[in-house]
Amino acid sequence: MTAPAQVSAARRREVVDALRRGTVPQAGLDLFAVGLDRFRDALDEDIATVSRGGSAFHAIRGEYGSGKTFFARWLAERAKRAGLATAEVQISETETPLHRLETVYRRLTERLSTATHQPSALRAIVDSWFYTLEEEVLDAGEVDEEDTEALARGVEDLMERRLADVARTTPAFSAALRGYRQAVTAGDGATAEALIAWLGGQKSVAASARKAAGVRGELDHFAALGFLQGLLTVLRDCGHPGLLLVLDEIETLQRVRGDVREKGLNALRQLLDEIDAGRFPGLFLVITGTPAFYDGQQGAQRLPPLAQRLATDFTTDPRFDSPRAVQLRLPGFDLVKLGELGRGVRDLYAGAARNPQRIADRVDDAYIGELATAVTGGLGGKVGVAPRLFLRKLVADVLDRVDEFGDFDPRRHYALTVSGAELNEVERNAAASAADDIELELP
Repeated sequence: MTAPAQVSAARRREVVDALRRGTVPQAGLDLFAVGLDRFRDALDEDIATVSRGGSAFHAIRGEYGSGKTFFARWLAERAKRAGLATAEVQISETETPLHRLETVYRRLTERLSTATHQPSALRAIVDSWFYTLEEEVLDAGEVDEEDTEALARGVEDLMERRLADVARTTPAFSAALRGYRQAVTAGDGATAEALIAWLGGQKSVAASARKAAGVRGELDHFAALGFLQGLLTVLRDCGHPGLLLVLDEIETLQRVRGDVREKGLNALRQLLDEIDAGRFPGLFLVITGTPAFYDGQQGAQRLPPLAQRLATDFTTDPRFDSPRAVQLRLPGFDLVKLGELGRGVRDLYAGAARNPQRIADRVDDAYIGELATAVTGGLGGKVGVAPRLFLRKLVADVLDRVDEFGDFDPRRHYALTVSGAELNEVERNAAASAADDIELELP
């Protein structure tokens, strides 16, 4: 764990603010990651493989509340530090159905980010790519920088060579890029914006912009894979050696209509087969799901070829799980890990507190253990679903008050109250009481 003194004020604030709201921070997760050290080296090897033009895949397995989203964002931070772009896509029945790969691709571009650009980073990446191509053309010494027409032709020729493999199956991708560059050069901002939107899979792009680039209609399921291939090429050329794509909550496939489920499972199988065939150099694909999805008859087992690709032996003791396996099992939290998590967040908070010593004295290790036990008790003793609520209570109800009020002592002045309004669905189902409020007196 990074020492609090080494953390920037902005990074610390971003993490604490997210925990106060009860959400998983978008960054800074390495500051209080608990139980993930065992995966670190193997995943860093995967990132290195992707950076060299290979590909990687893992299926993250864990019950609700085991930290799958936390794990995915922690991995995304590591990927960004290695220069990769990242995108986290929530699979859902209505918004992002897995069997509509064009929709998955659209969400990918909406959530695309790098270490220096927040979502959506698509236009920044494309602009960076064209700048890189210009520099390569000029470095070759055959074109004068002042000869704009010759430079434009050189860039276009280089672009066509780089996208030759993509153009064989999806010529519209390179056509849209060509049209975008021409629009930018001509100062036609509206057409340029429209073509970037079309490259990102957006619907209802102006017909005039599509006509200017010589492309038709909207992105479909089959072209989406070609667009992904093209995006990986663009990323690689402009200094991002790969893309970490997280498909989160894939277990939603179990709740959709039978024929839609079959299509979704088959789309996932197709994507894995394309990765194995080497079509997507630089892609690190991660999916997250519950054990019921991987093992149940309404999930992956419904499509035997997919089940075979995901098969992993979990009959041994979890401590012998290989971090190189296709499926990675998240063990979830126990009270010891929950206490460790709380201590890490307290120390992070104290680094910017008005009175760090007061934080240390009044929110000591013993108190954090008491709070962890109390919150877990309010959720029916299910530690696995407690981290989000526990951290929110720790930050918003305890640490903030200790920091603000010199005479506030959480042992004397704070009684844990869990309101149904602040629980998510999983926490609500786990709660020990159906009453609107659960009041638990801390020791």
